[in-house]
Amino acid sequence: MRIQRILATTAALACLAALPACKGEGHAAPPGAPAPSASGTAGGAAAEGPLVRAQQYIRQWAGCEDLSAKAEDPRMPHGDFPKAGQWSVTQTGVCSTTADKSDIVIAVPKDMKEFQAGYKKYVMDRISGGEGAYGLFSNVLIGKDFVAFPTLPKTSMALVRSEMRVLTCNPTAPVPKGYKREKALVEGCGLSDFVAAEDGSGSPNLEIPQNPSDGRGEKAGQPATGSLGLPRAGSIAELRTLVNNSPLACKEHFSTDPEAVAIESIDFQPVVEGNALDWGVTGRALCGQPADGQRARSLSWLDTVGDMRRLQTKAKAAQQADLKDDGKLRATASRLLVGENVAVETNSVSARFVLYQMQFLYLNCMRGFSAPSGYRLEKAQVEGCVLTNYEPEHPVR
Repeated sequence: MRIQRILATTAALACLAALPACKGEGHAAPPGAPAPSASGTAGGAAAEGPLVRAQQYIRQWAGCEDLSAKAEDPRMPHGDFPKAGQWSVTQTGVCSTTADKSDIVIAVPKDMKEFQAGYKKYVMDRISGGEGAYGLFSNVLIGKDFVAFPTLPKTSMALVRSEMRVLTCNPTAPVPKGYKREKALVEGCGLSDFVAAEDGSGSPNLEIPQNPSDGRGEKAGQPATGSLGLPRAGSIAELRTLVNNSPLACKEHFSTDPEAVAIESIDFQPVVEGNALDWGVTGRALCGQPADGQRARSLSWLDTVGDMRRLQTKAKAAQQADLKDDGKLRATASRLLVGENVAVETNSVSARFVLYQMQFLYLNCMRGFSAPSGYRLEKAQVEGCVLTNYEPEHPVR
């Protein structure tokens, strides 16, 4: 099983337009990723003009040295964007911060609205292509007449103290309370001073439960007792509303019909099988398009749970049976993500990515499993399992 590492404290991947290389199946290196510089030097000075003015502005808030406009500079981006001639961009350059030698790519658009429209289309095309989490960790920062692409979230956090704002066009990208929300020049995008980062180094999200600070040195996201909080819903309808902005196909295709819910597919295998009541499940619905003369598409299941301990006990047995022969999980098998009194069964990587940001946690019963510092790792209701938002890269069959 391959998946991006997901942080509980914010909402991606990661791969919104952040420039460092992306990790995880289904997410190629993000567009505009500059190649690392071996020496940290620019290899040439940029011509006087908009790039220099952008550099001077950036320098008020973060380092921006060794400015270069040379295409052969190894720090220049080699991805899909930004490129001169694209989205009205007339010039591109790159500079480096002084403390950590990270890079900041700069683009100068002739028409900022055209640039934002082009970026929005790019994000939506990636989402339509199956990358529902694309754009959640945007490092596209809009200035008055230039755009900056820092390679590190901490540089973005320094820049948003100015009038620069993060551009996000993924409709599920969160802007927590306490941060500025401004309209972009194109419908469906927004500007804010909230920097989301996959590794937790971005802006703090005070809307989600915070880690205990009792001085005992627990790893972040791993309280000694209790939970940092899980989502709940009073009905299947509420649960559907809760997950509507995730890549689960619940908006377009949704059914509570018992025959539809019991559908079988070789591509999408549920966790709960047989009589749902035996699993402690009190209500169930199907999201996705069942087979109708063709193979089923994007199937996932929503559950309201009356007995969470029973659900986790049976899900543990099913998971361990799947692992028994070769220690591998079937790629087509759904993973069980639980809330307080609800659950979601899905094998969609991008859907799970967003569900973790909603504070759902994955029931992991693999022996010897541990999560790195910064990820949530809580006790499950069944011995031998944990609840977590970290999915290591395991082989699947």
